[in-house]
Amino acid sequence: MQFCVGITADFSDRLLGCAGMKRIPSLDGLRAISISLVVVGHWAELRYHSDVAGAFANLGVRIFFVISGYLITTLLLKEQERTMTISLREFYIRRAYRILPAAMAFMIPVFVIYWPELRWYHMGAALLYLANFDWTHPWYLGHLWSLSVEEQFYFLWPGVLKRWCRHRGAILAGVVLLAPLYRVACHLVGLHGRADETFPAVADVLAMGCLLAIVTQGEGIPRLSCRMREVRVAQPWMIHRGWAAAMLLPVVLVPVYLGQRHFHLTPLLLFVYWPIMHLSIAGLILHVVQRPYWILNVRPVAWLGKISYSLYLWQQLFVFGERAKPWYYVGFALLAASASYYLVELPMLRLRERRMEERKVGRAFAPAA
Repeated sequence: MQFCVGITADFSDRLLGCAGMKRIPSLDGLRAISISLVVVGHWAELRYHSDVAGAFANLGVRIFFVISGYLITTLLLKEQERTMTISLREFYIRRAYRILPAAMAFMIPVFVIYWPELRWYHMGAALLYLANFDWTHPWYLGHLWSLSVEEQFYFLWPGVLKRWCRHRGAILAGVVLLAPLYRVACHLVGLHGRADETFPAVADVLAMGCLLAIVTQGEGIPRLSCRMREVRVAQPWMIHRGWAAAMLLPVVLVPVYLGQRHFHLTPLLLFVYWPIMHLSIAGLILHVVQRPYWILNVRPVAWLGKISYSLYLWQQLFVFGERAKPWYYVGFALLAASASYYLVELPMLRLRERRMEERKVGRAFAPAA
């Protein structure tokens, strides 16, 4: 039996596995679950006037945040371990290849279609990834708040990690503790609701993923054989199935609580339920990475995870809005996302890989020169 290649330093976007796949096992499956929660939650929220459905759409975004914190921090720690530093320039170039092309492929047509009703500051906030501070944004740009949070995270965290690496755990713990207090402060000054999408309000979710990467630093990642069988490695931080089952409970119940409260925040939600839910999401991510489940790694599920970024961009037009859409509009969202992935994302990722390979060759020949 032949086993597949291991993880490269830039494994957050590269594939791990066989037949050209080199992604960490199960993470594409988790992305598929997350985007499904967003798409179905948004559609059902309008169709059935269900705040619970909207809360599960919000859960999908929070899962994306934890995954992002975990992957980006792992990438940065691997680079630091390999080179003794973190190249901020290269990090931002890699992110630009990954994020900007698909985003522009969405924004430019939307700007053209809705030009008569758009204001310059809506377009500026979207283009500068400040949509989470644009509290009057139109509905078709509303989902860009989470992408703005991601970009702000990319802008801040690598530099913080590089400068204060020894204090990384304390910094992240402080973020987890301060985020709920920030929400309370915003409520007290009359910004309740408006500030919920700002970076400090959700930084604790990203920080939970970062902490997961730090506490598991140095652990081996399981590989999958070409028959989807797991190749085990030693892992001191093991999440067993019993604990994983227990962690599913807050992930399912907290959104129900939030929806039944009609998104009204309570001290119990801010200081107890959400932290437990975020910790549970991190634990479940670790569990499915350590014990890859076949359902999260089969090709249709993994494919949905791969196009999840483009699907998140385009689902807003087809399943959300000012009124409910027919169920088959989900298919239109999938078609638009597939076109974005294959015509924009994938070519740009290949261009990025080619650039990385050329840089490797250049570094290899530099000593000889």
